[in-house]
Amino acid sequence: MARLEDFRNKEFLDQITILNEISGSKDPDTLPDLVALLKTPVGDTSIDYMVVNALNAVLSNNEEKVIEGLTDAHAGYRILCIRVAGEYGFTNAAETLVNVAHTESDADRLMEILTSLTRIAAPVALPVFRKFITHDDPFIKSSCIEALGKLEDKDSITTFKDMIEESDTPERFEICDITTWKAIKALASFSLDETIEFLVKKLHHTNPTVRRIITDALISIGTPAVPMLFASFESGDTDSKILSANVLGFVSDRSGADGLVAAFDKGLAEDPNVRYAVYEALGRIGTMKGIICLVDGLSETDELILMAVIGGLEKHVNPGMISTLTNKIIQADEQSDRLAKAVIASKATNLFDALYEIEGAGDALVDALTESKDAEIIEEFRILMSDIGGERAEKDMARLPVIATSIRKALAADDSRSMCAMHRAILTDLEFEPYMATNGEEAFDFIEQGEEFDVIITDMNMPVMDGMELVGKIRNTPGYEDTPIIMVTTESEAPQQAMAEKAGVTAFITKPFKPETLKAKIMEVIQ
Repeated sequence: MARLEDFRNKEFLDQITILNEISGSKDPDTLPDLVALLKTPVGDTSIDYMVVNALNAVLSNNEEKVIEGLTDAHAGYRILCIRVAGEYGFTNAAETLVNVAHTESDADRLMEILTSLTRIAAPVALPVFRKFITHDDPFIKSSCIEALGKLEDKDSITTFKDMIEESDTPERFEICDITTWKAIKALASFSLDETIEFLVKKLHHTNPTVRRIITDALISIGTPAVPMLFASFESGDTDSKILSANVLGFVSDRSGADGLVAAFDKGLAEDPNVRYAVYEALGRIGTMKGIICLVDGLSETDELILMAVIGGLEKHVNPGMISTLTNKIIQADEQSDRLAKAVIASKATNLFDALYEIEGAGDALVDALTESKDAEIIEEFRILMSDIGGERAEKDMARLPVIATSIRKALAADDSRSMCAMHRAILTDLEFEPYMATNGEEAFDFIEQGEEFDVIITDMNMPVMDGMELVGKIRNTPGYEDTPIIMVTTESEAPQQAMAEKAGVTAFITKPFKPETLKAKIMEVIQ
């Protein structure tokens, strides 16, 4: 007796039981009756939905019937077969799907066909993807781009490049559309010298979101991108050096550190922003040559650069480095004071732990800690000294100030640990309670959770969500229409500043900057 005989007259619970059993067994004998139920629904939404699920399960084991269904007169069944063909990667369905695509005029149905062909990834579909890569619908267009990248269609490389170039023109650069994103991802999938060189060349795309996508793409490519990034660092302008160094740091290839040290020795990091980027990259990679370069950086006098040096060394503590740092801190001069403050502001607990019991060095660090106005930092080092224990630690903990809870709150977003440390120190000096985020998404999470801020500081270029996108989301949040937002940029980002002003940025501060400059800017915008 057929399972679905007299199905429409059965009780609701019986219908559910039967359909669940069919979904589990995938009984091919039920296919005709299921198709009939799809084409002439029962009328109960939940039952009709379960019919589709059962039919999907049965079709998943029957490629031949799926291919037949691709040209069925019933639109609903045809679409279901199209989806099943893609979901289960039915290679033999590709040719029929290609033929259907060439004659399809409905954009929604064409998108379904292209999506399935993309999942199947059969070379026979290349002509279809090439044909519709110029379609007016951006989602159809982006689907074709994605498929051509997946199939590594070298004939499409020039088209992808042209799309990205066009997105960087004065008429287009303010918008990062889905086709630009897909074109970048497609180029990255090739991992050819030609495509990597192009992406490195476009690393300083005018649109910050596009720049973030290109950065992520190069990081995903990894080691093969290192030579091209070096070429950009050595021959490019200041921005090219900064961006290339950042990517090299995230790629974390040992040859990247060696190359950056060599470039440093050649005098290619004289610009303070470049030096800062190189130190941060070397800290992420952590080779011996890189650590030696960071140790040399202990002589830096710029507070932000020194934090980058300390942040890098914090990850790679070794006896030789501790010996050098000790000698510098116990000198009791201006530089030793800068170093001690940098260790505290950077929350470099590993360095503190290694230096604390060394005569002179530990005292200098505790002196710097007692000057901090950051309750969180004081508490973190208090816990560390408690773990160290002893009479001296007890006396030092007694010296630590008790910081009153701040009335004002500030949010700072930056993917650089040392820049976050700098922002934190500045904000606590101004008696703000600081909230820190490493990207725009983390920053916006605070706002979605109901936190209210008196001022917001954001970098322009960050992973996950860049500063421009963050500002747009903040300004569209009730209650944040007029909250002061300061954006950190570089000198060359004038076109982006115009975009940021449109998005709702209140003021800008240009790297490199002194703490006093940002303090003044904060006080200016909150008046």
